[in-house]
Amino acid sequence: MAEVATKKLFENDRVIVWEMLLAPGESTGVHTHTRDYMVHILEGTRMRVFDKEGAQLSEVEFETGSTSWIALDGEETVSDKVRVPATHSATNIGKTRFREILVEFKDGA
Repeated sequence: MAEVATKKLFENDRVIVWEMLLAPGESTGVHTHTRDYMVHILEGTRMRVFDKEGAQLSEVEFETGSTSWIALDGEETVSDKVRVPATHSATNIGKTRFREILVEFKDGA
C-alpha cells in the first residue's frame, strides 16, 4: 500500500506534513487515510478517484490556491468537494502537474 503522499517533509508529536506531486497521467497508488487532514493546493488540476478495487468513484477539480479540511467519518473521508472511502487512489487526469501540501493531524493535536 502506498503512503498518503509522495514525500514526508516534517513530523512531530502533533502533525505529519507531506508533499504530493503527480504528473499528468500519474496515480497515487492505493493508500488509506487514518487521520483528519488538510490540503493546500499549490498546483491544481483535475483528479479521478478510485476505490481499492479500482472502480471509479468521482472526478474532482482541485483549484490552485485552495485549502480544504478532510475529516474521517467511519471508513470514509469527507470534504467540501467529495466523500470517498478512506482507502482509495487518485489519478491526475489533467494536462498539468498536481502539487499539494497535506497536513495530517495526530490524535490529541
